Amino acid sequence: MPTEYELPPFDLRLAMDTLAVKDPLLAPLIKETQEFRVEKGPANGPYEVLVEAITHQSISGKAAATIFGRVKALGSNGRIPTPEEMLKLRKPALRKAGLSGAKILAMKDLAKKTIEGVVPTLEQANQLSDEELVKRLVSVRGIGAWTVEMFLIFRLGRPDVLPIHDLGVRKGWAITYGKKHMPNPKELLKFGERWRPYRTVASWYMWRACQRAGHAALRKIRPAKVRKRPPADAHRKGK
Repeated sequence: MPTEYELPPFDLRLAMDTLAVKDPLLAPLIKETQEFRVEKGPANGPYEVLVEAITHQSISGKAAATIFGRVKALGSNGRIPTPEEMLKLRKPALRKAGLSGAKILAMKDLAKKTIEGVVPTLEQANQLSDEELVKRLVSVRGIGAWTVEMFLIFRLGRPDVLPIHDLGVRKGWAITYGKKHMPNPKELLKFGERWRPYRTVASWYMWRACQRAGHAALRKIRPAKVRKRPPADAHRKGK
């Protein structure tokens, strides 16, 4: 069965044209690869998305899918346990499903913060800024900025998200701009200013650059350069 996709909630043609003008080296990549698109999935809110994200942390996709299926079976009608149900579930039941102790604590904290209103509903999330959503969601135990950024990009379709810690984006940047080293997050953040207000779309094309390059080319890219700090007294005369 073919995968369904949906258009992002912003003017994609304007985004691509704007990026091509602002960044000529990005223009050929935009022209020669597929358009930005978002896989159509269930209209899940932050709570449901983060339950799945926590399940997938640090394990293979296949194992995570199995465990996630067991977690869903603990809820009503085969759905993800509601926040109220999650708080009532005992640790042995969650451990039997395959969750580690750390992931159980994360899910309990997520459920608690959802009930308290810190974690918004999908409708509320659509009304909040990127910054506010990141601030709220990273307050959940075990949830980092990257997970929230993926939610902003692929569930909410926000146009100006730049995941500066994402290895695919950093490697794609090195490929696109002919560099031997990946940029460090601070360097990528600074460079990405030219992509505003469509940093999401630019990030998407960095991922496409990785796909086009292949494993052999990607293996040649080295980690970001570590800048050595000068000795504390290097400013003194004669040093």
